[in-house]
Amino acid sequence: MYQDPTTTIEHLYSGTPVYRNELIGLLKCNDPYILDLLYKKADLVRQEIYGTDVYIRGLIEFTNYCKNNCYYCGIRRDNKAVVRYRLTTDHIMSCCEEGYNLGFRTFVLQGGEDGYFTSDKICHIVRSIKSAYPDCAVTLSVGEWSRSDYQAFFDAGADRYLLRHETACEEHYRKLHPSEMSLEKRKECLFNLKDIGYQIGSGFMVGSPFQTLDNLVDDIFFLAKLKPHMIGIGPFITHKDTPFSGEKSGTLDMTLKLISILRLSHPKALIPATTALGTIHPNGRELGLKAGANVVMPNLSPVDVREKYTLYDNKLSTGDEAAQSLESLKTSIANAGYEIVVDVGHSKVDK
Repeated sequence: MYQDPTTTIEHLYSGTPVYRNELIGLLKCNDPYILDLLYKKADLVRQEIYGTDVYIRGLIEFTNYCKNNCYYCGIRRDNKAVVRYRLTTDHIMSCCEEGYNLGFRTFVLQGGEDGYFTSDKICHIVRSIKSAYPDCAVTLSVGEWSRSDYQAFFDAGADRYLLRHETACEEHYRKLHPSEMSLEKRKECLFNLKDIGYQIGSGFMVGSPFQTLDNLVDDIFFLAKLKPHMIGIGPFITHKDTPFSGEKSGTLDMTLKLISILRLSHPKALIPATTALGTIHPNGRELGLKAGANVVMPNLSPVDVREKYTLYDNKLSTGDEAAQSLESLKTSIANAGYEIVVDVGHSKVDK
C-alpha cells in the first residue's frame, strides 16, 4: 500500500512504528521538497538532544594487517599491493599526546584483525592510554573476538566498541564475505559487547554490491533491535585491488537519507559524518551534519602511514580530516551552523 513519504517522516519524527513499505517508499523518494523536510526534521531532533555540538574523535589506525578477506576492503588479506605497517605502543601514545593537546578527549584505535596484537597487547595499550589520559574515552574498532577477550578489554578501561555489521541480510552477507566469515558471529559479538557494558557502535555500507532497498530496511530494523549507542554508515567506495573494483560506489543522496532516517529512529545515538562522505563530496561531512550526524573523526595517525590504511580508493589522507587541520575543520563546521566541542562526548542512549 502506498504511503505518502511526508507521512512516513512524521511517523519517524513522532516515534510511531514505521513499516517496510513506508521505508522503501522514503528511500525511493527523490523529491527535493520531501528530502529537505527529512533533513530538517532529523536536524531538529539532533538539536533537541545534542544542540549544535559536534564531538571529535581522534582516529588512530594502528595496523593495516588483517586476517580477513572481505571482498570490498582494501586491506584484505589477499591484497599483495598493500604496504603493511604496525604502530608501536610508543607511536600510539605519541598520537594520543598530540591529540590531547589539540583538544581530543576520545581516541579510536582502529585496525585490521591482526594476530600480532594479542588480547594482552591490546589491554596493555588501553591501560596505557587510560593511565596517561584518565579524562578521555578509549574506543576500540578491532573486529571479532571472544566474549572473554571483550571483557578483558573492558576491564582494562575500554569504554566503547565499534563493529559494523555491514549488512543484516544473510544472503547479502555471503556475497560480500568469504565462507569462513559469519553474520551470525558478527551479531553475537555485538550483543556480547552491549551485555558487557560497552557503548557500542554498529552500522553498514550504503550502496555496497548487490545491495537492495530491502537489504537497507533489514539494516534499519536490525539497528532498531540492537539499539546501539553509535551508528556509523557511509557510502561504499570501490578499491582498485579488490574483487569489487569494477562495481559502482554508493551515493551521497542515499547516505544522507539514511543518516536522517537513523537520526529520527535513534534520537540519542551518536552518528558520525564519515571520512567516506568527505571523500565522495567536498562538503560531504557538512551535509552529513545537516542531515543529523553529530560526530567527526579526524585522523591522528602518523602522516607516513595514513595513505597505507586504504579501505577504499581516494580516501582523504591529508587536509581537513587530519588532526593538524583541526582549525580549518572547526571553521567549515561553524559555517554549517555547528560547533566542535572539547568533550568526551558520551552517547545519551540509555545503557
